[in-house]
Order: sequence, then C-alpha cells, then structure tokens
Amino acid sequence: MATVELKSARTTEVDAEKAAAELCRALGDTANAKLVTIFASSEHDHVALNRALRERLRKGTRIIGATTGGEIDNRGMHHGSALASMLTGDLEVGIGLGRGLSEDAVAAGAQALARAAEELGVRPQDMDPKKYVGVVIDDGFRYKKEELLLGVLDKCPSLTLVGGGAAHTNLGSPDSIGFVHADAEVATDAVLVVLIKTDARWGALRSHWYVPTGERVRITKVDETCTRALEIDGQPAAKRYAELLGVPIDDLEFGKPNGFARRPTAMKVGREFFIRAPWKPLPDGSILFANLLEEGADLELMQLGDPSGMTRKFFEEELPRRVPSPTAALLFHCGGRAWVAQALGESERLSASFDAAPPSAGFNVHFEIYSGFQINTTLTVLAFGQSDA
Repeated sequence: MATVELKSARTTEVDAEKAAAELCRALGDTANAKLVTIFASSEHDHVALNRALRERLRKGTRIIGATTGGEIDNRGMHHGSALASMLTGDLEVGIGLGRGLSEDAVAAGAQALARAAEELGVRPQDMDPKKYVGVVIDDGFRYKKEELLLGVLDKCPSLTLVGGGAAHTNLGSPDSIGFVHADAEVATDAVLVVLIKTDARWGALRSHWYVPTGERVRITKVDETCTRALEIDGQPAAKRYAELLGVPIDDLEFGKPNGFARRPTAMKVGREFFIRAPWKPLPDGSILFANLLEEGADLELMQLGDPSGMTRKFFEEELPRRVPSPTAALLFHCGGRAWVAQALGESERLSASFDAAPPSAGFNVHFEIYSGFQINTTLTVLAFGQSDA
C-alpha cells in the first residue's frame, strides 16, 4: 500500500548550528527521508541554517524551504521559530530553481519546471497528472506569480500546482524579500518548483472563510499595469466599493475589520470561487489589487463567515473526504488571514484549528498558488493519504 508520511519538529533557537541540532534530534532517524522542508522566520540566517541541516542529514537528502510570515504545525501558528519536516514513503522528488523573477518571470518559471522534470527523467509534456503534482514557492515580494505560472505550465497545462510566496516577518515593509531553499542553494528573486511523483493518494485543496452573496461588480477600467482598478461599475473604484460596503474609503484597506477583508471579491471558476481580494485604496481614487485585472471582468462580492470554524471544518470534513485517511499535509496559509484573524480577535481559535489537520508543516505565505491561479486570503494544501493497492 503506497503512502507518504510526515513528521515535523520546531525550535525557537536562532543560532543556526543549535537550531539544526535540535531539529534533527527531534525528527529522529532521517535516513529514509525523501524530502526535508525548512520553514523559518526571516530573523534566522537561512544560508547558515541550510548548511547546518545538510551537515546533519544523509548525503543526497533533498531540502526545500522558505522564509515565513509565521510557521504552522499541528500545534498551531507560531512566530520567530524554525520548523522542519521530513516526508517519507512512496515519493520521488525533482527540484528546480528559476532565477531572475524580476527580469523575466515566465522564463524563470519554465526553467524551474524543466530542471525539476529533468531530475525525474521525464519530459514536462509526458507527466501523468494523476501521478505528478507540483509545489511552487516564489519570492512573494516580486509579485510575479501570474507570469511565472505561465512558464511553469507552458508544456504541462494539466499539472496540478499548489504553494505560495516566501514571506517575511514584516510583510508591510517595502524592503522585505523572500528566500527559497533548493537543496544547497538559498536564493531570492527566484522561484522553486518541486515535482513529486507518487502512487499514494494525494489532493491539492484550498479553503477560505467566505460565502458568495450573489452581488457582482464589473471592473470597467484598469491602469497600464493591470493591477489598479480605476473604475468599478463605471464609477471611481474606491468610491464605488465604499458605497457597496457602506463604509468610508479609509476603512477599505485589507486588514481593517469592515473593509476588503470582510467583503472581498472573487473570481468564479465553474462552481468554485477563487478569492482575489483588493488590497488598498489609493489617493487617486483607484484600488490596488495583488493580482492582474482585466477590463470587463465580473467579480463576485463575498461575505466573511466564521474564520476558525470554517477552517476546522475543512480539516475535519472536506480534506478527509477528498483524501481518505490523510497521512501528511503541506500547508500554505495566507499571511493576510493571520492579519484578519488578529483584527477580529480570532487568532487563538484559528491557531487551534490546525490540530484537526493531518500531520502537517507549513507557513504563512505572501499570496497563494492554486493550479494556474494566484489567489489570496486562502489556505492551500497538498495532502497525501494511503492508496487502495
């Protein structure tokens, strides 16, 4: 019976050597580890931490990781720590790193995918989408997800992807950058693609805490970057959105309790809604979005539900329905959800909901990836279970 299992360990030790020693001691026997993950706060020296881990692991053990906006395991959400996990069992791993996101994100994505596929000895166009799945972690502060995904999926459009952006303790600083780990390399302005081949059951899932309202808005005018809505429903964007929510424009900014975080927009894909929330109103009356916009696009206005309750229900009901008897999960949790939970006084309840997940390791990311889409205010998950055979 094919299966993938995960064991995690966490430390608050900042010194790289001491942190690596604590993590490896807590993980125990790592001889059979097929993949080791390291998600650590930006206060850590990631180059030194990577080196210290490799010195303690069996030669050839694959390592991936990222800087975080918070670390997540089954005990909840943490800050300022280093979280390691090892995946064992039925999986083969290929790792690719694409550099130069800022200059050519499409090429970086294609390069990372090609290298990962080459390691597994398969052409991208020949990958069986039932046996291969991709994890994508980028430097989230380059804001290049939609472009890099074009490169990743160019030759394998049916490949399922899940992931998110390497983050930073200070998400709001214009100087923040994200680092990704690809074996011995620790890089910024880069994208990591991890291809996993397995006969075990797996599922790429996402969870948000919003419900559709039936109300729609139309993006009627965008700027030349396609990231700012100048007009919504033919009116100045910020003014129109504030009218719809019944709040002053100053209360719209994401993270404030009665603005975009309470009633974001979503793109309807089939029967599902992919959250693509506005970010902040600008002085010129426009609205900055974190994703690319298209003139004439209709978006659904969503309504905030029960953040903690809906997250727990996802782990207790939806995940095991999609992946029976789950044994492992990698979690990519929107850093914005942590902001919202804090603003609503829900942080403790939200943190506690992760005890309902299967054995897990993950982090607060800077915007999320689900298949070919950049989304936000969402938890994306790659879960594994036992196969029937």
